[in-house]
Amino acid sequence: MNIVFMGTPEYATKILKALVEAKFNILAVFTQPDKPVGRKQILTPSSVKVYAEENLPNTPIFQPKTLRDEAVAAQILGLKPDFIVVAAYGKILPKAILDISPCINLHASILPKFRGASPIQSAILAGEKITGVTSMLMNDGLDTGDMLEFAYINCEDKMASELFDELGDMAGELIVKTLVNFKNLTPIKQDNSQSSECKKIQKTDGLFSFNESAQQIYNKFRALTPWPGIYLESGLKILSLDIKKDICAHDKVGEILDIDKDSFTVSCKDGAVRIKTLQEPSKKAVNAKAFINGKHLKIGDKIS
Repeated sequence: MNIVFMGTPEYATKILKALVEAKFNILAVFTQPDKPVGRKQILTPSSVKVYAEENLPNTPIFQPKTLRDEAVAAQILGLKPDFIVVAAYGKILPKAILDISPCINLHASILPKFRGASPIQSAILAGEKITGVTSMLMNDGLDTGDMLEFAYINCEDKMASELFDELGDMAGELIVKTLVNFKNLTPIKQDNSQSSECKKIQKTDGLFSFNESAQQIYNKFRALTPWPGIYLESGLKILSLDIKKDICAHDKVGEILDIDKDSFTVSCKDGAVRIKTLQEPSKKAVNAKAFINGKHLKIGDKIS
């Protein structure tokens, strides 16, 4: 079975690796152009490119700036793939590519609920207990194609980074299963009334307040760590946090309720959170004890 693979981040790399280990013939790999990273803006290849260079030395790697160039579609058409497998590529495929052969996307949620750029974070922010991966036939919409197969996983109390890793492994298993059984699968149309579009995560999404419920803050922390992280209006960033559901102190929102050797507890609109590590703007991260001592804080004070 001949495959053209299109993907960019680590999530996609896990899927490509599964295809390689299952002995599919990878005709070509398409990934985003190298991008400047960090303060020094060092030009850095995608995770998929690094894997392909190390494990597919005879497979061509393409990094077009746009997929709407007719030459890109002509390249893929010339390869005569049986399938085009897409995973977090980063750009919408134009009709000229979609028409070449079945394009199968591995979407990191159970469709149709979370379509768009941030399905993993959006599922956590919404307080979902179950998420997963959907293999789907692509069309010219945003994650609106017919669904093929699903894989499910519990996501309660899990960090986004954990889910990216676990869902990548699941997606690798699912694509192999979907391709092998493709002729026997019956595509399922999505119910558009059950859908929502999740936007690309922005730095401003990390802003929070203790006037939110402890569960909302905890969900934000799980969804948005490590980037953009969660922070108060003062810029104080919370790097390590737990939820305390058994505490209720509505009249003390934002106040320190308890201090122990490695954390302190702050009251929220509903419930409380236990904070372990913090970072002030332009300063190094510190543990809770160092922060409390440095600010001379006590029970009843507010941290910001």
